[in-house]
Amino acid sequence: MIVGTTEAARILEISTARLRVLLSEGRVRGAYKTGKMWLIPLVNGKPIIKRGTRGPDPRWRNPRLPAQTIVHVNSQRIRQNQKQQQQLPVITVKKGNTNVYGHQVEILGGCRVVYSPDKPLSCGARVWIETLNKVMIVG
Repeated sequence: MIVGTTEAARILEISTARLRVLLSEGRVRGAYKTGKMWLIPLVNGKPIIKRGTRGPDPRWRNPRLPAQTIVHVNSQRIRQNQKQQQQLPVITVKKGNTNVYGHQVEILGGCRVVYSPDKPLSCGARVWIETLNKVMIVG
């Protein structure tokens, strides 16, 4: 959705003059001018304001992004299962600082598979699935 300066200033709870200063400094992400009017895109209902270099923290705090869930297969557990003839779960679901293991995972909604051989995760995984949606762990 795109709004003008008056509506964006009301959403951010600042004056239109202050918003015009932010626009002229290029600190409103994605804003552009057509004729005499500024058009400002909204992300999650608010304009995105880039952080300034001086002064106090802004009052309009941009909303935090939800924690990303990462799903990957633990190859060390697979080798351990083969070596010791065990059936330990090998699929790891990471959200924040927690790891949950399971035999089966169902991802409810969209996701993406990432292969990053040059920048593996801290656990060493080079292939994983990322999602912002709910993940159901079975087993």
